[in-house]
Amino acid sequence: MVTSDFISAFLIGIAGSVHCIAMCGGVTAGLSLAIPKGKQQLPFIFAYNLGRITSYSIAGGLAGALSSILSHQLQDGIAWLNLLSGLFLLLMAAYIGNWWPILSQLERIGGVLWRRISPLSKRFMPFKHPLYALPYGLIWGWLPCGLVYSSLTWSLASGNATNGALSMFFFGLGTLPSMILAAYSATQVTHLLKKPRTKQLIALILALFGILNISQSLANIL
Repeated sequence: MVTSDFISAFLIGIAGSVHCIAMCGGVTAGLSLAIPKGKQQLPFIFAYNLGRITSYSIAGGLAGALSSILSHQLQDGIAWLNLLSGLFLLLMAAYIGNWWPILSQLERIGGVLWRRISPLSKRFMPFKHPLYALPYGLIWGWLPCGLVYSSLTWSLASGNATNGALSMFFFGLGTLPSMILAAYSATQVTHLLKKPRTKQLIALILALFGILNISQSLANIL
């Protein structure tokens, strides 16, 4: 995986921030309730997001390790996995644009695991120190999310665990600005991201990413 792929993962994180606001905006805004009064919020917010992005990176590393196995088992394995990632980006675009919310089915499947691990996060609240927000974020990083699942297919096409982890790390960095704004209850920005026109525009951007990935993959296969 080359640097341009990491940049693409970062841009997908930025573009998908509209979904992050919808899925996790309430969680990050609620962080202020768990932060001791009189304490600076920023260290807690960064610790939470560091934990969240670390979970993404772990998942990406696992997907990358799987891709290393699959790529050796299949002819043109990486190209086929890239094709899969392009298809998932199209599904994500359809989900955000409310054209075809099929990825909600994947979120329901992920919810089975989530219901088992989410109660663990309550052990770290209220936060006595920013370090308490770190494991809290680690747990919330496994929240069922179609955007994360779609991005994991990029890690699946990365070829190895390191590139898979880096891909999800850069994706997580792309989601960071919107999550920090949500934590500070930046209502004007979050309201803009939730507007139907904004969602349609972001959906089109993700669809273009998907189409480009599919065309490149087909060119390598055919």
